[in-house]
Amino acid sequence: MSAFMAVMMRDLRIGLRQGGGWLNPLVFFLMVIALVPLAVSPAPDALRMLAGGIIWIAALLAVLLAMDGLFRSDFDDGTLEQLSLHSTPMAVLVLAKILAHWLLTGLCLTLLAPLAALLLNLPVQAMGVLCLTLLMGTLTLSLISAIGAALTVSLRRGGLLVPLITLPLHIPVVIFATAAVQASVIGQPVAGFLALLAAFLLLALMIAPLASAAALGLHNSID
Repeated sequence: MSAFMAVMMRDLRIGLRQGGGWLNPLVFFLMVIALVPLAVSPAPDALRMLAGGIIWIAALLAVLLAMDGLFRSDFDDGTLEQLSLHSTPMAVLVLAKILAHWLLTGLCLTLLAPLAALLLNLPVQAMGVLCLTLLMGTLTLSLISAIGAALTVSLRRGGLLVPLITLPLHIPVVIFATAAVQASVIGQPVAGFLALLAAFLLLALMIAPLASAAALGLHNSID
């Protein structure tokens, strides 16, 4: 646990010092929320029904925008190689890096969600469900995207490949999260959708750190 916390706190400090790095996805998220109604329809009733999908698509793009830097700088300066020599399993250290990344992106997106909901005329009673789906869903997105980031970490333009590799795995999360928000808007039960999102999160927590650590180990062995 000490190594886990040390890696997570290190990544949080580095992320906060590089202010633009973690602010860019948040600014991008708000820009999409502000611009999409201009292209679709500014009518309040139309926005209310589309709000969940708009917010979730913006959140997905914001998470993907920030994923390229998850491992790349540590790979370039040799930090990942040093971490691989630590007695702590690499999967545990990778999970610490993913959680630090999520705290700077996914959690901040969740905190911005009520503002986005107000801009899109989402009913107040649906905001709680929206925030809950974002809490679980953005962490799932970060875990899945970490696999793509680990697979492409040694490629010069690997960040362009991460969405292509991981997008099929993101689609179920976006579908069920959006369905939960829309169900809450019209007063239908949302427990089933939330249970599926929780199942996706648990599955990602079990698989993603191991797969990412294996991909990083393959790059280190090649180098």
